[in-house]
Amino acid sequence: MKVNSQSNISFRSIYTNKALKKGLEFAADNGALFKASAVVGFSLLRPFAIMNTPNTDRENRKLASVKSVTSSLIGFLLMLGVSTPVSKSINKINKNPEKFLKPVSMELLKDSDKKLINSKGYIFATQLFKLGVDTLFAIPKAILVAFGMPYIMNLISNKNENVSLEQSSKTPTFKAKPENKIAKTIGDTINKNTFLNFVNRFKDTNFPLHIMALADTLATSTFIFKTKKTKKIEEGRKKALIYNSAISTGLSIVGGYVLDRMLNKPTERFIEKFKKANFGEKNLEKQIQGIKIAKPVLILGTIYYIIIPLISTYLAERAGKNVNKEIKI
Repeated sequence: MKVNSQSNISFRSIYTNKALKKGLEFAADNGALFKASAVVGFSLLRPFAIMNTPNTDRENRKLASVKSVTSSLIGFLLMLGVSTPVSKSINKINKNPEKFLKPVSMELLKDSDKKLINSKGYIFATQLFKLGVDTLFAIPKAILVAFGMPYIMNLISNKNENVSLEQSSKTPTFKAKPENKIAKTIGDTINKNTFLNFVNRFKDTNFPLHIMALADTLATSTFIFKTKKTKKIEEGRKKALIYNSAISTGLSIVGGYVLDRMLNKPTERFIEKFKKANFGEKNLEKQIQGIKIAKPVLILGTIYYIIIPLISTYLAERAGKNVNKEIKI
């Protein structure tokens, strides 16, 4: 009996762990930055998988590893700068929605049995801004990654080329508007009939995964376009890098949707047990919202940064070699 009792306490501690709950609240408050932070952690694991890919060129593995780390760090810094003011502004709306939203908007967004901020429509509307920041800045991030890679590769390879590091270190600065102005802009957008109709139509969909998949697709497409244009990466290396990016993203998105569906029931069971273990807690609804945001982040991160590198690096090299073959008659 003691063993069972200790097991139940240990199992329960998973649901009542303070660090976990703080992490879930962070995911709910700023999904874009939560994703960027998780990506940094995953990206530190990815080079180990890439560098251990069998039967592939070492330089191609090195290039793919550099791209992974560069992309994650740039993404984190970018999201830190642009998502924080958006998150803080939405928190202002949460505390005083009457100041920013019309009565008719609040009525349409509110579920009959819940507070406004815990209603599906309102959560979807505000998360479109929180997670949408990642999609909005996917293209600038990809351009920065493509621009910075030759310089970073130069540092790693210790080549003596005439490269201006001052130029490579330039990153855009973001001067955020006062939070009240951002909150007003967000509120005005939510109040529009077209936006409210969109929310009402899609609030029950798997929007966190859809938004993240769209952001990854935009980022990869832009990175491929900029990499094709650059003259600072060797053509042979360039093709392997492009194929690696395309294969990784494609497999990650497809695998993400499959695994997400497979984990629907286990996630629902986890949420039910989480509710019971934390019944009556002030931020319970926010923590549940955080679970739904964290789920696709962790799924896509695990697939993209741990499982796929071995596959994509191997396939990318084979694809690159096939393209470079000349047919002799």
